[in-house]
Order: sequence, then C-alpha cells, then structure tokens
Amino acid sequence: MRLVYPNEKRLFVLLAIISTLVWVAVLVGTVGMVLIYALLFWVVYLFAQSAFIAHLKGNGVKITAAQFPDIHERLERACERLGVTPLPEAYLINSHGIVNALATRFLGRDFLVLYSDAIEALAERPNAVDFYIGHELGHIRRKHLRHAPLLLFGSLLPLIGAAYSRAREYTCDLHGLACCADTGDAQRALAVLAAGNHLWPRLDLDAYRAQLPPTGGFWMSFHELTADYPWLVKRLEYVAATAEQRAPERPRRSALAWVLAAFVPRLGGRAGGLAPLLIVVAMIGILAAIAIPAYQNYTARANVALALQQVEPLKQREYRYILEHRAFPATLDDIGAADFRSPQIAAIEVGDKGSLIVHLAGRVPALRDKTVVVSPYISDGRLHWRCTGGSVAKGLRPPACR
Repeated sequence: MRLVYPNEKRLFVLLAIISTLVWVAVLVGTVGMVLIYALLFWVVYLFAQSAFIAHLKGNGVKITAAQFPDIHERLERACERLGVTPLPEAYLINSHGIVNALATRFLGRDFLVLYSDAIEALAERPNAVDFYIGHELGHIRRKHLRHAPLLLFGSLLPLIGAAYSRAREYTCDLHGLACCADTGDAQRALAVLAAGNHLWPRLDLDAYRAQLPPTGGFWMSFHELTADYPWLVKRLEYVAATAEQRAPERPRRSALAWVLAAFVPRLGGRAGGLAPLLIVVAMIGILAAIAIPAYQNYTARANVALALQQVEPLKQREYRYILEHRAFPATLDDIGAADFRSPQIAAIEVGDKGSLIVHLAGRVPALRDKTVVVSPYISDGRLHWRCTGGSVAKGLRPPACR
C-alpha cells in the first residue's frame, strides 16, 4: 500500500524551491537582519509551545508499557509498521468532549497526543484507535513538523500552500489506514470525527459519502481551496477507495472558486488556533526586517541628495569667485556663505583646492558623522565638480557621486 498522497511530493518540491529563493533574497536584502526577527519569533514560539508541553506532562497521562499497556502496544506496533524511530512520547489527555489526536514537536522531540474522548468512543472498535495513531505518526514520519520553517514563505501562497497542507492530511490518512487491521474500522475512526463520540455508531457510511457531490459547488470549493483540511466526507471517500483499490470519486470544483481562492493567502492552522497568529507575527517580523532597513536607506539617500542640491548655490558662488580671483577660496567667507544653514547639513568647510566638505546632519543614523566632499577641477578649460569623496557609503549617494 502506498503511504504518500501523489500530490504531496510535488507540492513539497515546489514550496521548497519558492521558500528557499525567498529566504535567500530576504537574507541578502536585509544583510542577515532577518535572523534577528527569526530568533525573536522562535522565542515566542518556544514559550507558546512550552506551555502546551508543560500542560501535557502535568495534566496528561504518559502512555507506557505499565500505563495503558494496550495503547502502548498499539503505538509500538504502528511505529514498527511505519518504520518510525525512536518511539515518540505519547500522552492521553482529557479532551472535554473534543474527539481528535495530534502530533507535535518540542526541542527536537516528537510527541503524540491521544484525546480521551476518541479512545472512549472507540472502546468497542479498538482497531480504529490504530488509525488515529498511524495518522499522527504519518506527520512524524514525513517530517511535516520539521519542514515548517523551511516552507514558511511558500506555504503562505494562495492555492498551493493550502493544497500542500491538505495533501499532508491525505498522506497521514494513508498511514492510518496502513496501521489499521480492519479497513472498515479506519472509516469508522473518521466517522467519529463526523458524528461525535456518541452518535457515530448510528452513522450510515454510504449515506454519508452521498454528501460528496455538493463539495464541488462554489462555496464548498472556495472554502476548501483556502483551508488546510479537506472536507471530512472527502477524506472518508479517499480512505474507502484506497481500501477497495479503486479511484476515489472527486467532484469537479467550481472554476470561479479557483479564481477567487487565488487571491486568498494561507495563514495555516485551524480557525482560531495559535498557528495563524504565530505565522502572522513571524511575517510581520520578517516584513519589518525588510521594510525598516529599506526605509532607512531610502531616507538616508533622500537626505544626501537634498544636501547636495542645497550645496548647488555655493558651487555657483565659488565658480564666480574663481573667475574673479583666478584662485580657489579658502573659507566660506570668501564666497559670502558664512551664514549658510540647512536641516540636512550640520556644517560646511572649505578644504584643499576649494573643495567643499559637507558634514551631514545626524538625524539619520547611517549619516551620523559622515561627509561628502564636493571638489572642483578644471578640464578642457572648464570648471567641473566631482562628489565622490567623503565617508558616506557609496550606496547612499546619487549615481553621479558613486
């Protein structure tokens, strides 16, 4: 039995290429400054994730050979079946009515969490628990959690970011099916997610799969194309079709839904969860890492250009002085500019051979204690000026002064 949904590998490669290119561009564009924001985001994530792990260890029950040995045996068997090593730490936690399971990662260690309501709901069909275990082990085996930072930028893209997330869920359903001795129990595990832990035995699976055609309508297509999870009825159909070795039924999605979904970026996670917030915080930090230096460079360049523009009248005065005295001036008094003032210029002094040494105002950090030297020279019997001297970085100067 295959364990990977066909589209997952292709989407992973595409997102990896896009994200790597963006990461390189951001690193180069911010001169590595983005790493500071990445570190800050990691610290925020570390504290948020540590709160969940602490809650898990303090309130949950660790599944061991002595504590819930039947579940521990199922976990060992599933790990052996899927080739997952080492055995992840597994916990059972009171879910207060929520039927689910999850895999997570903290400081290089994998954790598997089983919700008590799911285990209780399937007490009479214990093989169905194997589906939950296998599904979450699929995330660990496929390194979905480890790849998240690498794929950050690509995963935010419309359509393909959400498509990759949905492909991962189908992949993990295949892992769950591979661990489940009874394919019918695998479907019943999904039925619990649909009907709840009390009513699921009354769910008619064939009648439930009959809800599949409406998923191709505009609204259902649009909301699935922008979501991380496929519709549950589609997941059940995919598991059933795989078990029966047939092609799954796939209603054609609305074309208009594809068009509109292309303008909706993916934020990740379930609605209201922590993941979207953390991703938004990360993106704000990354965008700030790009925007702040870019804005500072823009402001510095604008100040240098304006300062050189304000020096133009002094160049004209010096030109007239040279024509009249056949010599270069020694001070600003010589050209009648002793009272020169400008917000962009802290001071001007006359240097060797009439050069104007412009001390820039330090309102912009990059220009603090920096100078631009505007020097006259005679070529072909005419007076010209060069502005390449001084300590201002070349990238902050107008093109003619670099």
